[in-house]
Amino acid sequence: MNVTLILIAVVVLIVLYFVATYNGFVVMRQRIMEASSGIDVQLKRRTDLIPNLVETVKGYAKHEKSVFENVTKARSALMSAKSLTEKAEANNQVTAALKSLFAVAEAYPDLKASTNFQELQQQLQDTEDKVAYSRQFYNSNVLDYNAKIQMFPGNLMAGSMGFKAYDFFQAKDEEKEPIKVKFD
Repeated sequence: MNVTLILIAVVVLIVLYFVATYNGFVVMRQRIMEASSGIDVQLKRRTDLIPNLVETVKGYAKHEKSVFENVTKARSALMSAKSLTEKAEANNQVTAALKSLFAVAEAYPDLKASTNFQELQQQLQDTEDKVAYSRQFYNSNVLDYNAKIQMFPGNLMAGSMGFKAYDFFQAKDEEKEPIKVKFD
């Protein structure tokens, strides 16, 4: 009788462990999906700000057509990106295009003094900060999840239950290089 109760208790504990581990994987996967959605929200906000910024600069710098086209192409690529890799690549294109746009703005003192331009620039900077935070939050969740599915004994369950590792949202190599400042 005692042996039977002990075996039942052991089986119940094992089942509870498997249920808790499985549910832990599910919760972590949902956190990653929520974090990914947070990145999407901030990238969408960024793409919504870009047309207003472009129109403001166009009013002052009408002959800078190629810069406007590059910004528009990069924005379209970001809006149509589906995978995390595509979003990261498109995000890098937008960043490069916006650098060109801001370089053009430097040549127009009236534009730089424009309240509308300054507000848009501040909103864009705030959004950039939120994108960076969202990427960090996503990567933290991916780190926790990937570690859990690779550590024993969770790795035994994760593989058999279809839990796969997620990719980190990474900066391109060019973004990791130090910025070179020259004073003429």
